Amino acid sequence: MNTDPVDPVDQARRLADDRFPDALAVILAGATAAGRGTASSDLDLLVLVDDGGETHRETMRFEGRVVELFVHTRAGLVELFAADVASRRAVLQSMYAAGIVLVDRDGEAGRARALAEADLREGPPALGPDAVETKRYGLTDALDDLADASDRIERLAVAGVVLDAAAELLCDHHHAWIGGGKWLPRRLLAADAERGAALLQGHLTLCESGDPLPMIDAVSEILVLVGGPLREGYRRTWRGVIESTATAAAAGPPAP
Repeated sequence: MNTDPVDPVDQARRLADDRFPDALAVILAGATAAGRGTASSDLDLLVLVDDGGETHRETMRFEGRVVELFVHTRAGLVELFAADVASRRAVLQSMYAAGIVLVDRDGEAGRARALAEADLREGPPALGPDAVETKRYGLTDALDDLADASDRIERLAVAGVVLDAAAELLCDHHHAWIGGGKWLPRRLLAADAERGAALLQGHLTLCESGDPLPMIDAVSEILVLVGGPLREGYRRTWRGVIESTATAAAAGPPAP
C-alpha cells in the first residue's frame, strides 16, 4: 500500500485540470502555499474565468481534502478587490499576491497579481477625523468596562472586544491593513511590532492569569498615540438610518 503523503500542490493541479480546464488563471493560496499547511489543511484555490462565467465562492472536497474555491471573472475580481479595500482588509489581494501560480493563460495570473500588489502597496484609505474619534470613543468605553469587570467570564468577553478595537485603531494609525482571526496578530505585528506585541502579550496574560493590567497599559499607550482616551465631549448627530448605518459600518460600532 502506498503511504507516501499527498503533495497538496499536485493535488491542486489535478483539481484545476479536472474542474477548470478552461480557466484563465489558477492560484493556490493560503497556508498550504505559504508552507504552513498540514495534512488536514484545506486548499484555497483562486480561479479566474472568462467574463461569461460566474463569480462565486464554494466549498467542496477533492481526493479527501476540503477545498475552498474562490472563482472570479475579470470584472468580478475588480469588484471584490474594491470591496476588500473598502473593508480595509485586502484579504483577496494578499491571496493573489502570495499564492503559487498553477495556471497562467496569456499572462492573466500576472495581471491579476499586479492589481493585487498595487492595492497592497497603496494601503487602506485614510480614516476621516470623525471615524477616528468614534473608534477612540468606542475603545475608551470598552477599556473602562475591562478595568471595571469583576466577573471572569465577562472580563474575557470584554477583552476580546478591546483586542479587536485596539488592533484596528493601531493598524489604522499606521495606514496598515487590518485583519481578523489568525490574521489579526499577523497584520498587527506587521503594522507596529513593539506596540502590537505588547497588546497581544497583555491579552494572553489576561487569558492565562486573569490580570488585566498589562493589557490595559498596552491599550492606553495605543490611545495616547491616536489622541488619548475620549469620553466627555464626544458627540455625533445621526441624520437618517441609512447614513448612520453606513457611517457605523465604516467607523466601527459606537459604544453602547
